[in-house]
Amino acid sequence: MSQFQLFDAVKLRESLVLEDGNTAPVGTAGAIVEVFNNGEAYMVELFGRWVTAEPGGDFVDSSADEPEAFMETIGVETVSPEQIHLVTPARETVGVRAELLALMEELSEEKLEAVLHFAEFLKYKGTQAAKAS
Repeated sequence: MSQFQLFDAVKLRESLVLEDGNTAPVGTAGAIVEVFNNGEAYMVELFGRWVTAEPGGDFVDSSADEPEAFMETIGVETVSPEQIHLVTPARETVGVRAELLALMEELSEEKLEAVLHFAEFLKYKGTQAAKAS
């Protein structure tokens, strides 16, 4: 199992040259968007400043307090586990459904079938309990 999970919030441990030639400094925030080879590498969406979008499509500086604000994506890069550290696990930011989806990406077809059968069993038990009440 990999050290980081899909959708984990992370930060860079070291500066990173981005594909466009700019540099993301140490401490740049990001999110795991893909896990490669059971955690040998990760694709991370890296974020810059807080911005809002203007009607013409331009971004203007903003703050996290603004209702329409979001963090600008500065790059999507492949990194090694040593280049990042965990800030917030996915289960705390996107919920149990997203965590389950991320875990299922790492399971074999045989194990996925077992999860499916167990979920069907739980659904059946819930239906039976609802009928009994």
